[in-house]
Order: sequence, then structure tokens, then C-alpha cells
Amino acid sequence: MSPETKALRGLTGLRRLYSRHDRPRGVASRLPPGQHLSKKLQRLDLGVIPRVAPEKWDLRIEGAVDQPLRFSLAEFKALPKVAVTRDFSCVTGWTRLDCAWEGVPFPTLAAMARPKPSATSLWIECGEGYTTSLRLADLMRDDVLLAHGLDGKPLPDEHGGPVRLVVPHKYGWKSAKWVRLLEFRERHDLGFWEVRGYSDTADPWTEDRYA
Repeated sequence: MSPETKALRGLTGLRRLYSRHDRPRGVASRLPPGQHLSKKLQRLDLGVIPRVAPEKWDLRIEGAVDQPLRFSLAEFKALPKVAVTRDFSCVTGWTRLDCAWEGVPFPTLAAMARPKPSATSLWIECGEGYTTSLRLADLMRDDVLLAHGLDGKPLPDEHGGPVRLVVPHKYGWKSAKWVRLLEFRERHDLGFWEVRGYSDTADPWTEDRYA
């Protein structure tokens, strides 16, 4: 039995935990300051879509953990998953309401990898060279997930398929696309946009755009 299979023992299949945002129903009240409504999820990235054959794709989880993990795409999609509907806000000023994501909750992956007590941060590397990072406290929420589905369909390549990080309470640059490596670290390092002057905390509700 593989370490991944052993780690899954005792986990129950997760169902749809979230179906609608808990904030007031009026559209205006759901838009963070400085944001306007967008009817679609717009594409913003470094200009390259990394295309990897499904059989060659993998996700590695390593660093300050007791159990490093590696998943093929088929293995990853077989993990317990949730459906989460949340609004998505981009630092450029648009927000799309009610994005219906499906994927594996980050806390589930963390439970399998068993971070060391000294781990405080997660470093994320992506297929086209993009990087970002988040404090573990920001990731241990039920609606933070590694998504492989959007609006009832497989996650499109242009929006980060086959797997992207979704952190609904942060600006979109923290929701890294084309994720390939999750590295638990004992220090907090700044990623691609953060070293270029963007905020490390990235809270849309306080317009926390720049450092």
C-alpha cells in the first residue's frame, strides 16, 4: 500500500460543503471596494499556457513535512473533493460572482502530508515559472482548495487546468494557476508579484493591493 493510500485511510468522501456566498445577496454589497462586476472569469497570467500531457502531469508536496507526496493526475482527481461556490476578485479591478469550483481541500492535503510544527508558510511553483506564497494560517480553511473543476466542467487550460489553487478571500494572484509544487517552509519567502511590489496579504476587502 502506497503512503498516499495509507494517508487516505479513515477519510470519508466529502460532499458539497458550500453552495452560496454568506454575504448579503445584493450584488453591490458583494463587490469589494474598487471592484466592478465581470460576467466571466478573465484570463490574466504571464502569457504562457503550459500544456502537459495528462499522463505526464504530477503534483509534488514536500519540504517541512513528515510525509512527502506525489500524485499523478488520475490519483489527484480520485482524492476526496468538495464543491465550493465563491466570488473571485482580481487586483486589476474586476470581480466575478459565484465561481463554482470543485477540487481537493487544502486542509485534506495538509493532513496527508503532516507539516512539521516548524512549518509556517507554503511556497507554490507553477508550470510556467510563476510562484507565490501564503502563510499556512491563510490556507487552513474549508473553502481553500486545489481545484480541477469550474462551473461543472474540467478546469480549462486558460484558467489553470488541470489543477490550480483557489484562495477565495485573497486577490486572484494568490490563486496560482497550473500548480505543480507545494513546498511547506519554515520561513516565508515572497513570490513573483510580491517581490515586484504587490501586497503579500492581498485582502480585497481592504484594497490591500500593494506593499
